Amino acid sequence: MVQQVTSGIKISVETNFEGSFYKNYKIQYAFGYTVTIENQSKDSVQLYARHWEIMDALNNVEIVTGEGVIGEKPVLKPGESHTYTSGCLLTSPFGAMQGFYSMVNFTTTKKFQVTIPTFKLSAPFAIN
Repeated sequence: MVQQVTSGIKISVETNFEGSFYKNYKIQYAFGYTVTIENQSKDSVQLYARHWEIMDALNNVEIVTGEGVIGEKPVLKPGESHTYTSGCLLTSPFGAMQGFYSMVNFTTTKKFQVTIPTFKLSAPFAIN
């Protein structure tokens, strides 16, 4: 598990290898990740957007941006947390992800970014 706190928001990420399969004559490696977003600040906040950089061992980088996380824009009061699970496909048995969440502080109305720490994606049979 990797963890990081930015502006009072703690991000924790756990990963797992889901398996591999062929798609369009290319092998794909499926990874799942579970993210917990914990509000350790004194203000209520809302996550409204995400930005991911997904990197594989072949130097391919995919940028994924969008609103919310898995169709939700969670509001977190002080002490609350939100956990969700998602996944990605790589063309190699290991890689990494990193990024940030765009959030708004309801007390100050200021927007801010929360860093998602870099975490590794690794199939158990791959040497990393």
